[in-house]
Amino acid sequence: MSRHDPATQNADRLAGPGPAPEKLVLLTGPSGAGRSTALRALEDVGFEAIDNMPIRLVRRLVAEPLERPLALVLDPRNRDFAVDGLLSLVAELAVSQRFDFELVYLDCSVPRLIHRYSETRRRHPLSPEGAPREGIALEAELLRPVRQRADMLIDTGQMTPHDLRARLHELFAAPDHAAMRVWVESFSYKRGLPAGADLVFDCRFLNNPHWQPGLRALTGRDAAVVEFINMDPRCSAFFRRVRDLVESLLPEYAHEGKSQVSISFGCTGGQHRSVALAEKLSNALVQAGWQVSKRHRELERTAAQAVDEQSG
Repeated sequence: MSRHDPATQNADRLAGPGPAPEKLVLLTGPSGAGRSTALRALEDVGFEAIDNMPIRLVRRLVAEPLERPLALVLDPRNRDFAVDGLLSLVAELAVSQRFDFELVYLDCSVPRLIHRYSETRRRHPLSPEGAPREGIALEAELLRPVRQRADMLIDTGQMTPHDLRARLHELFAAPDHAAMRVWVESFSYKRGLPAGADLVFDCRFLNNPHWQPGLRALTGRDAAVVEFINMDPRCSAFFRRVRDLVESLLPEYAHEGKSQVSISFGCTGGQHRSVALAEKLSNALVQAGWQVSKRHRELERTAAQAVDEQSG
């Protein structure tokens, strides 16, 4: 390609310094083929993900260096969508030395898309007032040149959402990227279960430090409280069973493509027993190589109230 070609000149303007190319993925394909699922899967493995991106704004978006890999969905839902405009943009990005660029087309047969729309009873964006079949056929014809240009074609017709997420993790996750994050949380049953918890363990049967005057004002992060809880002969066996269960389940959750798992420990006040067990499990999972984030809901609430009182 000549350096005087418009595509090459635009690519030169997009080019920037630095030896390592920046990862940029454009996702497209017919409505119902799994674009949203694919975008969330890329977000799970570290991409900045933007849905329904206007083509006219892409060049402006990528003019500055990317802070992390970028995935964009471009599709006929947007009013400025034009096949010629998309193909022109793809040509520029493909020859730019700045980007490690791929156009990923999520494909699906017309009969399968019709079946999906009949199951969900959704309106097709290209035929909102008509039958989905009309919009599906129109979109398939519209996107035919884009499909032919795609760097990667993924047929989602026989895939479940789990299958699609697993495929994209396999293709785009960095070798050292642990796609699944584990959240470990403590809470008080008085204030209800945490929203979205996958596994919940009740610690209320253990001896309660609250009834020990020297421990009441402390938390499950304090050594004296931890020692008191560990003295309960039931604690060791309980924790061992919880740890073994969690460590057996996490690889299975990861295999299913889950991006995160939430594990919660509850006690009466959310200050002592649940905090101590959450801390202990977090440490064990970190030692086992999992990415762990922890939260102590009631301790955070208490700290926030103290700040409010001081500021008031």
